Amino acid sequence: MRPKSNVEAEGFKAHRMVAHAMGGINGIAYSNTYEAFIANYEKGLRIFEVDLLLSTDNDLIARHEWSENMTKLLGQQDELEPDRQGTILTSAEFKAAKIMGQYEPLNWGEILDLMEFYPDVYIVTDTKQIKTEEIDQIFGAIVESAKAKDPVLLERIVPQIYNQSMWEQLQGIHPFESIIFTLYTVHDTDKEVLQFVEDKGITAVTMSETRANKGLIASLNKIGVPSYVHTINDTKIMKKFQRMGAYGFYTDFLTEDDAKHSGWLDFLGL
Repeated sequence: MRPKSNVEAEGFKAHRMVAHAMGGINGIAYSNTYEAFIANYEKGLRIFEVDLLLSTDNDLIARHEWSENMTKLLGQQDELEPDRQGTILTSAEFKAAKIMGQYEPLNWGEILDLMEFYPDVYIVTDTKQIKTEEIDQIFGAIVESAKAKDPVLLERIVPQIYNQSMWEQLQGIHPFESIIFTLYTVHDTDKEVLQFVEDKGITAVTMSETRANKGLIASLNKIGVPSYVHTINDTKIMKKFQRMGAYGFYTDFLTEDDAKHSGWLDFLGL
């Protein structure tokens, strides 16, 4: 049986699954594309994590990294000149280089357009540049552009923070309604994580398979803070963490129905 949780399922917490990098499409992960968004929206996902980087001309674009390996993973070898593979692109270069020769890369303005058109969608930011000045620049652009389009959109933008000091910095930019503390870059003890989450009113915590443990998850559940585990694409592994009490999962290919089905198996003791 799944351990008890005091999490109130409202807002983005009404959903258990987070589409990692806009979710997978045709077996491809990390695409952050329009087509991936549509495919996963149609599968019922409503929380979309997106990787965000700055282009050379300071446009905020959706990409995981600039490496040559990522260029190959995304099938862009024929889309980019050899000397432009594995290097930071301009916004125009980024937009022109289709993923797998067919999928449309997204910039931040286009993501806001999707949020406006799909009012039940939440965007979780994975900002890959986390120096103090980069955070100011990136989240300054996020807030300014959202306010220009529709300030209400900010209620559905959920920043991930990578350390405790980032919370203070974000408060100076905008008091976001929801914030996720992700643990993959920090070495805080479980006790330090719990203290910080409770003191600052953090909305959720996400952690890797290796960082997730029953004690931390149970303690978070007691204070009503959901724990998400990343990145899970196997229902058996998902079920293992559900038994620990994990609330949700970042995924490339699973769905909300997978989470519900696995939960029923657990309930039935199967």
